[in-house]
Amino acid sequence: MQPVRVRLDDEGRLVIPASHRQALGLEPGDEVVISLDDHTLRVTGVRARIAEAQKLVRQFVQGDRSLVDDLLAQRRAEAERE
Repeated sequence: MQPVRVRLDDEGRLVIPASHRQALGLEPGDEVVISLDDHTLRVTGVRARIAEAQKLVRQFVQGDRSLVDDLLAQRRAEAERE
Protein backbone atom coordinates (compact mmCIF):
# COMPACT_ATOMS: atom_id res chain seq x y z
CA MET A 1 0.00 0.00 0.00
CA GLN A 2 1.31 3.41 -0.90
CA PRO A 3 2.21 5.89 1.84
CA VAL A 4 -0.37 8.61 2.41
CA ARG A 5 0.27 12.05 3.83
CA VAL A 6 -2.03 13.14 6.67
CA ARG A 7 -1.96 16.17 8.92
CA LEU A 8 -2.20 16.26 12.71
CA ASP A 9 -5.01 18.42 14.01
CA ASP A 10 -4.60 21.02 16.77
CA GLU A 11 -5.01 18.32 19.43
CA GLY A 12 -2.38 16.02 17.91
CA ARG A 13 -4.85 13.60 16.36
CA LEU A 14 -4.58 12.13 12.91
CA VAL A 15 -7.10 10.34 10.73
CA ILE A 16 -6.19 6.92 9.37
CA PRO A 17 -7.45 6.89 5.77
CA ALA A 18 -10.35 4.53 5.03
CA SER A 19 -8.25 2.41 2.66
CA HIS A 20 -5.69 1.79 5.40
CA ARG A 21 -8.36 1.05 8.03
CA GLN A 22 -9.96 -1.46 5.68
CA ALA A 23 -6.60 -3.10 4.95
CA LEU A 24 -6.04 -3.46 8.71
CA GLY A 25 -9.60 -4.65 9.33
CA LEU A 26 -10.27 -1.75 11.68
CA GLU A 27 -13.78 -0.60 12.53
CA PRO A 28 -14.87 2.53 14.40
CA GLY A 29 -14.31 1.99 18.12
CA ASP A 30 -11.63 -0.69 17.65
CA GLU A 31 -8.56 -0.46 19.84
CA VAL A 32 -5.14 -0.15 18.27
CA VAL A 33 -1.61 -0.52 19.57
CA ILE A 34 0.79 2.28 18.66
CA SER A 35 4.52 1.66 18.85
CA LEU A 36 7.56 3.65 17.87
CA ASP A 37 10.27 1.69 16.09
CA ASP A 38 13.35 3.48 14.81
CA HIS A 39 11.50 6.78 14.22
CA THR A 40 8.57 4.95 12.59
CA LEU A 41 5.08 5.08 14.08
CA ARG A 42 3.44 1.66 13.79
CA VAL A 43 -0.31 1.17 14.23
CA THR A 44 -1.59 -2.37 14.75
CA GLY A 45 -5.09 -3.56 15.54
CA VAL A 46 -5.43 -5.29 18.90
CA ARG A 47 -7.04 -8.29 17.20
CA ALA A 48 -3.98 -8.62 14.95
CA ARG A 49 -1.68 -8.48 17.99
CA ILE A 50 -3.71 -11.19 19.71
CA ALA A 51 -3.52 -13.35 16.57
CA GLU A 52 0.27 -12.87 16.49
CA ALA A 53 0.55 -13.91 20.14
CA GLN A 54 -1.63 -16.98 19.57
CA LYS A 55 0.49 -18.01 16.59
CA LEU A 56 3.64 -17.66 18.68
CA VAL A 57 2.21 -19.75 21.53
CA ARG A 58 0.97 -22.47 19.14
CA GLN A 59 4.59 -23.23 18.27
CA PHE A 60 5.10 -24.51 21.81
CA VAL A 61 1.79 -26.31 22.37
CA GLN A 62 1.44 -29.94 21.32
CA GLY A 63 -1.70 -31.09 19.45
CA ASP A 64 -5.11 -30.31 20.94
CA ARG A 65 -3.71 -29.51 24.37
CA SER A 66 -5.60 -26.74 26.19
CA LEU A 67 -3.41 -24.28 28.04
CA VAL A 68 -6.47 -23.07 29.94
CA ASP A 69 -7.15 -26.60 31.20
CA ASP A 70 -3.47 -26.99 32.13
CA LEU A 71 -3.49 -23.71 34.06
CA LEU A 72 -6.71 -24.60 35.89
CA ALA A 73 -5.28 -28.01 36.84
CA GLN A 74 -2.13 -26.36 38.18
CA ARG A 75 -4.15 -23.85 40.22
CA ARG A 76 -6.34 -26.61 41.67
CA ALA A 77 -3.25 -28.65 42.63
CA GLU A 78 -1.73 -25.59 44.30
CA ALA A 79 -4.95 -24.93 46.19
CA GLU A 80 -5.07 -28.53 47.45
CA ARG A 81 -1.48 -28.25 48.75
CA GLU A 82 -2.30 -25.12 50.78
